[in-house]
Amino acid sequence: MPMALPAYRSLLRAARVAFQGDERVFTAARSSIREGFRANASLEPTNPELSGAIKYAEDVAAILRQNVVQGKKDGEIYRLRIHQETERGDNDTVKFPGGKTAKIDGKTCCS
Repeated sequence: MPMALPAYRSLLRAARVAFQGDERVFTAARSSIREGFRANASLEPTNPELSGAIKYAEDVAAILRQNVVQGKKDGEIYRLRIHQETERGDNDTVKFPGGKTAKIDGKTCCS
């Protein structure tokens, strides 16, 4: 239980950061978090599933903080709310998974 409370709080904070300004979505996320922790409340501290559940909560908190970006339509464009903890990258690993490269006109690209 000592590790569950910090994971719970971290997950709630991450949801607050990810869904700031969208009270409906934040309320739904908070409810879902609460239900998930209540479902695992009966796990004994010696149960191996407990550490997996805590790790899962920590991973979800990290994804919410780093990878969830909300957008709002403003006319014909979308305005993204990118915050300080949002992960930024060049997407090369997404374009070419496994470190593969592409050749365009005989030249190696994106290495």
